[in-house]
Amino acid sequence: MSQDELLKNEQIEKILSPHPLSFMKLQSLCIFLMVWGVLIGWLVNFSGFKGLFITNEWFPILVWGLVLLIVGIVASLLTIRWSIFFLYLGVFAGGLGLILWQGWNDISSVFIPFYSLGISILGFLIVEGYRRSHKYIISNFRIVFKGGIITKEERTLRYDKITDINSKQGILGQIFGFGTIIPISQSGFGLGADSSFAAGGVQVGEKKVKLLGIFGGGREVQTPRTRSYYELHGVHPYKEVKNIVEKLVQGNVLTQYQQEQVEVQKEQVDVQKEQIDIQKQMRDLLKKQPETKKEKKTEEEQ
Repeated sequence: MSQDELLKNEQIEKILSPHPLSFMKLQSLCIFLMVWGVLIGWLVNFSGFKGLFITNEWFPILVWGLVLLIVGIVASLLTIRWSIFFLYLGVFAGGLGLILWQGWNDISSVFIPFYSLGISILGFLIVEGYRRSHKYIISNFRIVFKGGIITKEERTLRYDKITDINSKQGILGQIFGFGTIIPISQSGFGLGADSSFAAGGVQVGEKKVKLLGIFGGGREVQTPRTRSYYELHGVHPYKEVKNIVEKLVQGNVLTQYQQEQVEVQKEQVDVQKEQIDIQKQMRDLLKKQPETKKEKKTEEEQ
């Protein structure tokens, strides 16, 4: 942040960015894709089960894609984010499209591992670029959230608008000393909605046939969650940053006793204003009395 962007008497306390391991959830998607691609290559070419894959040249492709989609569905249900499923679906569709376009179905056992490895490396680079695009500025007046790779986003949150602070550390965060701090404002900034999901069955006659069905419910639960651009995501050192934010919030939030004192002072000021108005009216009346007496005297003389 340049000096021109600072407010009057504003001082910067910390300039932060997410820890390199703070986006491990995204990185783990790339790791799984890499590991599964190498594993399917080993199964087809070197394992004792390679005879099962030789019978049909499309069999390795179908197994590779089927496992990707199943893992994508499970991960999406656990995180309530279907973007993971569609991401793996896109990877599978891209690989299948290249195989059909170039006629590589006879060398799919070699193509799949290299394709998975290449997509994983590309994914790691995208995640790292996304992580580096985050920047958080903590000053004595406010928190400024900045981010964006193509479209730059910026949001400012003053400490007097913060009503609560949610903080969390995962296993890696506890080991390496980073964590996420979500400031929650009066307007609901820092809160997200989790939609419920349900699995059901179909009853046919006297027996109930259990069919797996996933339905998005209309019921939502407000939880402390927001985009990584609008939270102090994976900041390090976690405890130090948390103490700084809490002290700055406490210093800008009035306690109940202080609020009562402010209200009393406002009432006193209002009473003083009323008294001043009354005094002015009395002076005006006193000024008018001599004038009325003079007018009466002139009338009597006439």
